[in-house]
Amino acid sequence: MKHWYKKSSNSPVSNQIARFNLYIMKQSFLICLIAGLACITSNPLAGQSGNLQFVEYDLPNGLHVILHEDHSTPIVAVSVMYHVGSKNENPNRTGFAHFFEHLLFEGSDNIGRGEYAKYVESAGGVLNANTSNDRTYYYEVLPSNQLALGLWLESERMMHAKVEETGIETQREVVKEERRQNVDNQPYGTFLQEIMAHAFTVHPYRWPVIGSMEHLNAAQENDYVQFYKSFYVPNNAVLSIAGDIDPQEAKQLIEKYFAPIEHSAKPVYRPHVTEPPLKGPVKDTVYDNIQLPAVIQGYRIPAQGTPDYYAISMLGQLLSQGQSSRLYKALVDEQRKAVFVGSIPLPLEDPGIFITYGISNLNVPTDAVSEAIDVEIEKVQDNLISEQEFQKLRNQVEKDFISSNTTMAQIAESLANYHLYFGDTNLINTQLEKYLDVTREDIRRVARQYFVPTNRVEMIYLPKTVKP
Repeated sequence: MKHWYKKSSNSPVSNQIARFNLYIMKQSFLICLIAGLACITSNPLAGQSGNLQFVEYDLPNGLHVILHEDHSTPIVAVSVMYHVGSKNENPNRTGFAHFFEHLLFEGSDNIGRGEYAKYVESAGGVLNANTSNDRTYYYEVLPSNQLALGLWLESERMMHAKVEETGIETQREVVKEERRQNVDNQPYGTFLQEIMAHAFTVHPYRWPVIGSMEHLNAAQENDYVQFYKSFYVPNNAVLSIAGDIDPQEAKQLIEKYFAPIEHSAKPVYRPHVTEPPLKGPVKDTVYDNIQLPAVIQGYRIPAQGTPDYYAISMLGQLLSQGQSSRLYKALVDEQRKAVFVGSIPLPLEDPGIFITYGISNLNVPTDAVSEAIDVEIEKVQDNLISEQEFQKLRNQVEKDFISSNTTMAQIAESLANYHLYFGDTNLINTQLEKYLDVTREDIRRVARQYFVPTNRVEMIYLPKTVKP
């Protein structure tokens, strides 16, 4: 299954990471970094031209339902988003949210082990899932005459999935191998884990989504059963359907498959942790199996959906969207100090982090790359961007917003994201306004406020061959 840092997306954030991955692959580094960080979580620029119509309501058991009717193609996306991610985990049992993304394809009381995919593929559809720090998401894309199949599969997952020793042991080994391949044995593969661990000391964002293999090994069957009962409940989920549907028929099927699932009387655990300010700057070195050194900088920023986050997101685009962006032009084209640079504001539910990164050119010290990145940020702090550059930036934002939701799967996920994160599903139609409300002065202000050394974590990645 996909993870939030691997999932593809049309957002500027994920496009940046995709280019980073492409560069690394061209260099034969076979890296799995954080592709699709904004999936993530909600796509910050999700939307389309005109108003996207939908209806939403709650079942008595607390399940929130969103329906979008679109007859342009005879397909339907059926999805369920659970408000549980790695931040909901016990600090001594990390990795459970991601583990369940795998485990809940094992089967249910009425679905044999390994048969989820068979049902969907036999019907001509596809399915997948992804996990983030904040939520877990499952979906099927099916021919529209198979809507009932998708609803039945997801109701089985929610009502009585198989959480038992056989599946646990199978998936435990799968996750271990995944971590070995994608994190432990990948060049630069630990950089997100390292920078989050240094940037957060008390908030659960400090541990990685994939979690600890020691914790998964130590967990007993009852630990997994309790996690399932605590979080995979209708009052902690959003059912989002988009595509070629008859809304009345869909409502009847939803009632049939989901209404019998019992509401959880126990409150769903939500961590309420305020991370103290960084006593920065924080700097550390990692010796990795790499050829070229890298600089990874992280600045703590507000949560997604806040006014400052919109300004920071636009600042990220200014710095690194495309080869005409400031960082790329300065460090790669003109100064030749880096072979690749980028910046990524992580869209997280709680205050998160903005990452900038640069891979050093041959024989260029990391200090030179770090200083060059700082110079480009200082330019934004010292001077308003030009009206021409600002208009280009606004055009990019609007284009990305309009073009990002081109499939039923994207629309279903965006609708669920907007409700789950913000309690406002209609942001799929109105969020663009929040970006266009950002001024040049706002961009300069957030650069001055958040992009300061005392609010920064810097990780230097060096080849193991130079380790003292």
